[in-house]
Amino acid sequence: MLKLEETKLETYSFNDDGSDEFYILIDIKKNPEGINLTKLAMADPRRFDAVLNEMGCLLMLGEDEIKELTSRGALDPRNLHESLFSLAKTEGIL
Repeated sequence: MLKLEETKLETYSFNDDGSDEFYILIDIKKNPEGINLTKLAMADPRRFDAVLNEMGCLLMLGEDEIKELTSRGALDPRNLHESLFSLAKTEGIL
């Protein structure tokens, strides 16, 4: 079973203005370097999910999804990494 310390939370925006953030829970045992944006940008759109998986992506949520889960009390914005990890375990993602 994966442990919290074997993961990290990375935040990326795919827009030049920094809007539209995505939160990605990464398995650092699978890929200690995390997400490689250059490789991801060059990925075939049909393989986008597979490339994310190869980079250790366990879960990727958009800013709106994070806000919604936070408003429901499912995530703690002060401890997003741990609460997202816990939610992923509860939902059977991990």
